Amino acid sequence: MTATKLPRLLGIDGGTGVTTQTTQRWRDGSPHRVPVSASRFEPSRYAVQELDESTAQAFVCRHHYSSSWPAARLRYGLLDHRADSTIPALVGVMVLGIPMAKKVLTNPFPTLEPYTESLELSRLVLLDEVPGNAESWFCAEAFRMAAARGIRGVVAFADPEPRWRRTATGHEQIKPGHCGIVYQALNFDYLGLGTRRSLVLLPDATALSARAIAKVTGAEPGSHGVVRRLVALGATAPAPGQDPAGWLRAALRDVGAIRAPHRGNHRYALRLGRTRAERTRVLIGLPARSYPKPHPTEKGFSR
Repeated sequence: MTATKLPRLLGIDGGTGVTTQTTQRWRDGSPHRVPVSASRFEPSRYAVQELDESTAQAFVCRHHYSSSWPAARLRYGLLDHRADSTIPALVGVMVLGIPMAKKVLTNPFPTLEPYTESLELSRLVLLDEVPGNAESWFCAEAFRMAAARGIRGVVAFADPEPRWRRTATGHEQIKPGHCGIVYQALNFDYLGLGTRRSLVLLPDATALSARAIAKVTGAEPGSHGVVRRLVALGATAPAPGQDPAGWLRAALRDVGAIRAPHRGNHRYALRLGRTRAERTRVLIGLPARSYPKPHPTEKGFSR
């Protein structure tokens, strides 16, 4: 990804022939739909810089619906040099992180050293004030900076399943299904759907991972954070000496957790490098497939 190519990435379809009417933004844990054509993104007004852990974590945990922080390796912020302020405002964060399983990186990038040469795009959060089509420019700039740090491959996932959370007034859709339009605009290779599985969905629209469940049932380090998360959703705190597995079953029942099938996330991979030659040398070990497209009648789909 080179600086001279960035303007081409600003179009609605990014050269893929895909269009969308709205894109997703966040503020204080709530989703917002921003019309792509409502305002024009002006790159000269924005800048991207690497962030420290605490700044990036505070932003993501405040604004993303999951209120969670991944295992981050590199963190980039989108800064708005707005005319009405002398101090640039942080309006977006992208995180390149370490997935729970090494094969998430080694399957698409078999010749790269995981965690040092290849990473997962773990979070991409932009505030509702950021115009549509900013994602492509932000990501391209961040990827250019990551390439200078030696990163040669990025894996990204788009969840095709919508998520809902329970509120005092009913159910609220937190996100529609995504097919990864922003990754298509950035010329990622599409590698098909990931593994089918079932998810334990909590009433706040987050999923309780198999790893989190194992921490509780095995009384492993880190289990206290999972327990606090369930207690905050309404579960009764475990009694001293209570069987962890039995407590977890009761806690999930009490908070209204459900088990739902999942078809697998859309998986994308992008070669990085400071030059075309560096990018060309990166091997993607899975076959590229045709980009998935949102169906015109499938209103739940988004970028």
